[in-house]
Amino acid sequence: MTAQTLAHTTYSLAHADWAQVISQTQNLLIIQDLDGVCMQLVKDPLDRVIDPDYVRATQRLDGHFFVLTNGEHLGPRGVNRIVQGAFPGQDLQVAGLHLPGLAAGGVQWQDRQGNVSHPGVSPAELDFLQAVGRQMRDRFAAFLTDKGIPEAQQQSLLDASILENVASPTANLNTSFAALPEHYAELQQLFYQLTQDLLTQAAQQGLGDAFFVHYAPNLGRDAQGQEILRPTQGKDSGTSDFQFMLRGGIKEAGVLVLLNRYYGQHWGVYPLGKDFNVREAPHALDALLDLIKTHFDPEKMPLLMGVGDTVNSQVTPEGVKRGGSDRNFLQLIHNLKQATGQPHLTVYVDSSRGEVKNRRSLQVATVEGIEKVIAGPGDPADSQDPLALNMAFPGGYEQYVHWFITAAKAR
Repeated sequence: MTAQTLAHTTYSLAHADWAQVISQTQNLLIIQDLDGVCMQLVKDPLDRVIDPDYVRATQRLDGHFFVLTNGEHLGPRGVNRIVQGAFPGQDLQVAGLHLPGLAAGGVQWQDRQGNVSHPGVSPAELDFLQAVGRQMRDRFAAFLTDKGIPEAQQQSLLDASILENVASPTANLNTSFAALPEHYAELQQLFYQLTQDLLTQAAQQGLGDAFFVHYAPNLGRDAQGQEILRPTQGKDSGTSDFQFMLRGGIKEAGVLVLLNRYYGQHWGVYPLGKDFNVREAPHALDALLDLIKTHFDPEKMPLLMGVGDTVNSQVTPEGVKRGGSDRNFLQLIHNLKQATGQPHLTVYVDSSRGEVKNRRSLQVATVEGIEKVIAGPGDPADSQDPLALNMAFPGGYEQYVHWFITAAKAR
């Protein structure tokens, strides 16, 4: 089966055919999310683990594989710590075992040797972000005290929930959803208001255009381009991650940066300039697509394969709300395929079976003796979703990791 054929499938489970295409395609660029894709989603980010064979497999795809995550490379909760845990005692830099690519939505770059930079970010912006993490922790601690939560439990919740990242300080409320069900809705609103207050503080310090808030999962964006909070409903935690991020740190812009780097590394020409970064990129999908069509030689265009796990939709009385932190970067790859006729591919990994209960499972059934996906991750009533997902891994990250290792070994 060819890439052209696979590009016109929906939720294909023909994993062996996909592995063959990947193994035989030399001009290839895989852009992959991390949490829920190659690692299980867990309530406490400190509990994440990664398969060392998967990390080694990424080395076989060196130059053809980059990560694109809203998490970070650095810090006690960063990806580098997780990778180090898979290789105790080894020097990741010497072994070239760091996962290359963009973190913090695109503002944090790392190469395979672990050299990290923040292209386009000022010292003043990084200083403000450092204070954000402290405010998140202080506000959460005051909330827990007010609710009479025992001190020992307070410390545990604070350590699990407040991620004082360098470029994207985050409140992760997954643990609180299970531990404080009677207070969770109020806590969700508290962090919504806090992040709005932080944006106001930034504006007062002359940094009004520097930041935005990423809600995960979310209900897409409003008319002003701001992400929409997904309220908790019953067993659905709704928005559980509140990430205070640098403006421009959106994954779809990261696709352009990675594609620009790919052209520079493989063809010796950076179509958008060697120093192009996400903060220089437009935000609208149409504008991003126009940049690709205008500046990137189609004869040199690699086969793009985007891999993610966070895509959702919800039908509301006000209309369909489509969101998810991976939706737009996958949509850009899909749109490029539609606009150029090139066989770019989008891949969905079902992460609903992890500890985090805020997403729908793929529905799989046997039809005329063949296993098929009969319902995707979005609202079943959303029949007009513009995002087509070509391949699916109903078995989650373990199934994807096994496939990835197999495909990489065949190259």
